[in-house]
Amino acid sequence: MNLHLESYSDGPIAADVAARRREFLEIARHSGKFPTATARQDGADLQISVWCSNDYLGMGENPKIIEAMTSAIQAHGVGSGGSRNIGGTNQYHVQLERELAELHDKEAALLFTSGFTANDGALTVLAGLPKDTVVFSDAENHASIIDGLRHSGAQKHVFRHNDVAHLEELLAATPADRPKLIVLESVYSMSGDIAPLAEIAEVANRYNATTYLDEVHAVGMYGPEGAGIAAREGIADQFTVIMGTLAKGFGTVGGYIAGPAALIEAVRTLSRGFIFTTSLPPAIAAGSLTSVRHLRNSEVERQALAENAQLLHRLLDEADIPFISADSHIVCAFIGDDRTCKQASSLLFKRHGMYVQPINAPSVPAGQEILRIAPSAVHTRSDVENFAEALRDVWKELDIPSASDRLLAQQS
Repeated sequence: MNLHLESYSDGPIAADVAARRREFLEIARHSGKFPTATARQDGADLQISVWCSNDYLGMGENPKIIEAMTSAIQAHGVGSGGSRNIGGTNQYHVQLERELAELHDKEAALLFTSGFTANDGALTVLAGLPKDTVVFSDAENHASIIDGLRHSGAQKHVFRHNDVAHLEELLAATPADRPKLIVLESVYSMSGDIAPLAEIAEVANRYNATTYLDEVHAVGMYGPEGAGIAAREGIADQFTVIMGTLAKGFGTVGGYIAGPAALIEAVRTLSRGFIFTTSLPPAIAAGSLTSVRHLRNSEVERQALAENAQLLHRLLDEADIPFISADSHIVCAFIGDDRTCKQASSLLFKRHGMYVQPINAPSVPAGQEILRIAPSAVHTRSDVENFAEALRDVWKELDIPSASDRLLAQQS
């Protein structure tokens, strides 16, 4: 008997896996028709409307990007042929890194194969060197940030989410001669709220701390030319390193960092996540380059996204449905119970043909379950209105506490 394999098929490990198991819905997105898609469930194909995609601006089906990727495939094939160090650097990688550096007004940028790898690979180096660096990380930072900081081996303090006073308290208690790194996100993916960037930048400056800002859920969608929240607030220059993704607002795949040339070169030279992996296919880099350039010159998509998010916020307010934050396009309807959250998602899907994935632990703490709703730039006004009406019906049928109910419970 192989006892190692046996432990995964029986006993506490198998029970834990079974308890955490998630169902993956098979979806076929149709170019030019998003947010409409075909979902396969129980052997049947169903037409659905997608309300939880990270393709926030619909750039994944933009004809200009499709053409750029198709042309790149015809010219260079489908793969890069190696790591960036060994045969895997194409002209599109170089051009895209220059474009991203310009977008964020930084000296240099570096591509990774995913946003997760970018955070993990970059922070392993930036937090790990110098060896006595002390890191200050927001309590709701993404798993990729947590992993990168863990791999760095750096001493870490976690400050309460968006709590600048707590951050300053921790900084003040740290010896002045220790290098300090503050790591945070601009838009938080499981709440939709936005960090107090101006206050954090001011505190960082006062304590001479380096800053690392994850703008994954903001690049392409906020700020001049889609450069993010820090750029929107006119303080991008006060953040040392900006991290972003190509997989959300820009509609393709991949991650990147942008910042001072010395720091970027250190990551380029020392990051195992960058060195020991095959680079992005040239077609992905070409499509991403086209997407970044398009969104630097177009406000149409950003305006449509903002209008749809604002409309959904208003409609949910009118329906007395609780959501966590009205700061951004990420609308997290709060349910707070795992079983009920799954039921709500199932009813929306089966009765209304609307797909919203229930979010449960470990993505959010147990008891904080949500429907993470993402109205996109390509949903119509009537789409948003119909979704809000369907959500209101589900809320009533399942007797989910309203925003008023929750407020009264907090006050009592």
